[in-house]
Amino acid sequence: MLTRSNDRLDLDLLVLPETNLILLASVIEPMRGANRIAGSELYRWRLLTPDGAPVRTTSGIPVPAAGAFSAAREDAPLFVLASYNWRQSATAALKMQLSQAARHRSVIAGIESGTWLLAESSLLDRLTATIHWEDFEDFSLAYPQVKAVKDRFVIDGKRLTTAGPLPTVDLMLEIIRQRQGYSLALEVSRLFSYEQVSFHNESQLSPSAAGLSMRDPRVASAVRLMEEHIEQPVMLSRIAKRVGVSARHLQGLFQESIGAPPHVHYLALRLNAARRKVIETKASFADIAAATGFNSASAFARSYRASFSESPSDTRRRLRRPVTPAPDSRSA
Repeated sequence: MLTRSNDRLDLDLLVLPETNLILLASVIEPMRGANRIAGSELYRWRLLTPDGAPVRTTSGIPVPAAGAFSAAREDAPLFVLASYNWRQSATAALKMQLSQAARHRSVIAGIESGTWLLAESSLLDRLTATIHWEDFEDFSLAYPQVKAVKDRFVIDGKRLTTAGPLPTVDLMLEIIRQRQGYSLALEVSRLFSYEQVSFHNESQLSPSAAGLSMRDPRVASAVRLMEEHIEQPVMLSRIAKRVGVSARHLQGLFQESIGAPPHVHYLALRLNAARRKVIETKASFADIAAATGFNSASAFARSYRASFSESPSDTRRRLRRPVTPAPDSRSA
């Protein structure tokens, strides 16, 4: 699941009673956004419940199900979503099903309190996992065989865990980044204008900073400079000087804050701006190249293909036709 690919990824979401709607949206909306931005069905999901009946969320809104969860020989990634009163769902039958499913599933993720279910089913033994901060001490005492850490999300082999709704968005962005690349993950993050708890800059969050962990105000300032100079890119040494650090220091700040060097982030901003012009306008590719800081149409085309796995003309040709989701052959 966590390798570069533009093949469609099918996921099963096991939603337990009293799950927050925002937690469910934190899993689904980044995938929906990726599909919309890419103009193709990169992700498809199926909602399951323990008995196949709709489950009521904490807001009282029921979530319909495509079917009941079972330990069938499915290899699709399984995400277990839970928020409150998870123990009521942790029946011996469900724990047995999860244990059996782990033999075949490529990945199993515990989303927020779903981590408890995975631990109860012995699926996190000798692995690193995270949990909501309110539950951290209790979880650590209950499962000493699990290395509990206070991270937003953890990927440990075939097990994924998250510490809440916004950390789940972070996880989904990381999945998109590993599968489709930094540019698409960055563009999806722009759909979510939320400020992470570790971000202390009092200035307004820039569009591309949404969903990114910009702990240092110098990184946020550098990103704003990049956004303001798409057509005529500024040398990174000048950006570093403007924010008051050396170019080498800026490299380290970017790597620590958003997990990518500044030149990668800058290129992604320019390519995403170019892609929007490819999709939304009839401008020539030469004009688009000039408007997004590329020396030539050929240089633009090479970078575009490397990032999006298709040429600008392929994108225009493909998106002239509406995307029709394929029927779900896995429906229960």
